[in-house]
Amino acid sequence: MANEEVKEKLMEALEDVEDPELGVDIVNLGLVYDVELDEEGMAKVTMTLTAMGCPLAGTIANDVRNALIDFPEIKDVDVNIVWNPPWTKDKMSRYAKIALGIQ
Repeated sequence: MANEEVKEKLMEALEDVEDPELGVDIVNLGLVYDVELDEEGMAKVTMTLTAMGCPLAGTIANDVRNALIDFPEIKDVDVNIVWNPPWTKDKMSRYAKIALGIQ
């Protein structure tokens, strides 16, 4: 399967991972910056959170792992939480903005 197809499949799976505080998935919130899968089956998710010190960081990272680990191509998942570039509301999809009542 082509790399872009795999990336698209993985991003679709991540749409099932909700931010527990906001009730919107992490992809539409704009929290997922990149998903890569290497030849050994290691999936690397580069993402951020809406705020530093988020008490649910561990829960969200675990949900990300659980969303991807059942894919046959994936042997392990590494969730890399970064703070640069910082998350802003501009990264949210139109869907997320509507769901949260943000203009």
